Amino acid sequence: MRKHVWLVLVLGLASCAVGPDFRPRTPAELSVPAAWHSSLPENAKSGDLSTWWQQLGDPLLSAFIGDALKASPTMDLARARLREARASRKVTAAGLFPTVSGNAGASSSKTGDQAAMSNYQANFDASWEPDIFGGTRRSLEASTASLESTVASFHDTQVSLAAELALNYVEVRSLQARIAIARENLAFQSETREIAGWRYQAGLVSSLDFDQARATEAQTQAQVPALETSLASSRNRIAVLLGTAPGSVDERLAAQAPIPPVPESVIIGIPADVLRQRPDVRAAEWTLAAQTARVGAAVASLYPKLSLSGSLGVDGITLAALTGGTSLIRSLAASLAQTIFAGGSLRQQVQVQTAVQEQALATYESTVLTALEDVENALVSLRRNRERFAFLKTADEAARSAAQLARQRYEVGLVDYTSVVATQQTQLSASESLKSCEAEITTALVQLYKALGGGWTTEDAAAGAVPVEGKIR
Repeated sequence: MRKHVWLVLVLGLASCAVGPDFRPRTPAELSVPAAWHSSLPENAKSGDLSTWWQQLGDPLLSAFIGDALKASPTMDLARARLREARASRKVTAAGLFPTVSGNAGASSSKTGDQAAMSNYQANFDASWEPDIFGGTRRSLEASTASLESTVASFHDTQVSLAAELALNYVEVRSLQARIAIARENLAFQSETREIAGWRYQAGLVSSLDFDQARATEAQTQAQVPALETSLASSRNRIAVLLGTAPGSVDERLAAQAPIPPVPESVIIGIPADVLRQRPDVRAAEWTLAAQTARVGAAVASLYPKLSLSGSLGVDGITLAALTGGTSLIRSLAASLAQTIFAGGSLRQQVQVQTAVQEQALATYESTVLTALEDVENALVSLRRNRERFAFLKTADEAARSAAQLARQRYEVGLVDYTSVVATQQTQLSASESLKSCEAEITTALVQLYKALGGGWTTEDAAAGAVPVEGKIR
């Protein structure tokens, strides 16, 4: 009868778990607006962002990102952390089950002239601590949520890696274009210097014009090594992101290619999509869930703990006697333990975990707001740089025309060399600004897709399926 009472008591209490249950926050609670504050690009639409870089239509960029997501040391580190989190969860889950151990032994003794006496033993011991108040289950909830947070962090690594590689690729193409512009201007300025030299030799102008022409050409020449230094740095950065040695991609990036253009249609959803799509937001939410469960585990430590133990053994003077059943030894014990005095440390531990939970909530809310800020900033940058590009294109065309006209008029003596220098410097500045703005437009799109959390998929083969036996309440 007493055994049945204990069984009912254990099964009844085992269904409860003390402490708070995690409750996901709604978009309204997180101050997420229904629509974006900034104006959306024309032809904006909803769509899949898992491989957003393919929209840029650059096969080499797509190949680089695909290689990086497979073989980058950054991803290898993220995968190792994911395996660690999975193993850690299994360790926690093992606490729900009994522990069984076995041992066997043999001994021999002899007294005086008597024959030696042998003794054989075999024992199996089992112990189990029923999770009456849910402390172990809360720990498993925390471990499960931590695993999910690690998965989200893995996806966040994918997002950051793809975006960083794309940004460096755009920088490479921008620098190549700016170097080409500088060399084009150098050819133009070299011709102008020759004209100034001829006019000086003919006595039509002083040496001032010739010296100014040489100075202008040398200043433009000095820009090329600085641009080439930046170009080498960006190429080396791409190589490292791919998990290869610096210089390994120089041959693939040697030929100049256009800056990847922004497609006519840009993918963007509503602000609430950021909560589901952006991995760092998901990671922060799972971290909050894990910490909520840890509060419950701390609360469970305030309650009594029931321990059950039992043993089954056989003892005999021969090996055959061990299987006869006559020497069977059985025992079963139960104990209930409660910490009576610990200086208030257990209750303070609950307060510690509660404070950490509050920090996790604040971090989660801050992460959401930062994500919204990133999207808004990227939208503004994309729109304003497009507007700026239109003006710079007009300025570039006018500057080229003015430079040509100024040199022609100088050649026939209608203007002094000061006008030629001014127009050539304006042309170089306008052309560089136009090309830089073109790169900034593509950069803004990359930053927008990163801010939206694009660049990962739940079907990623490297990440693998995440086993989740537990459930966050």
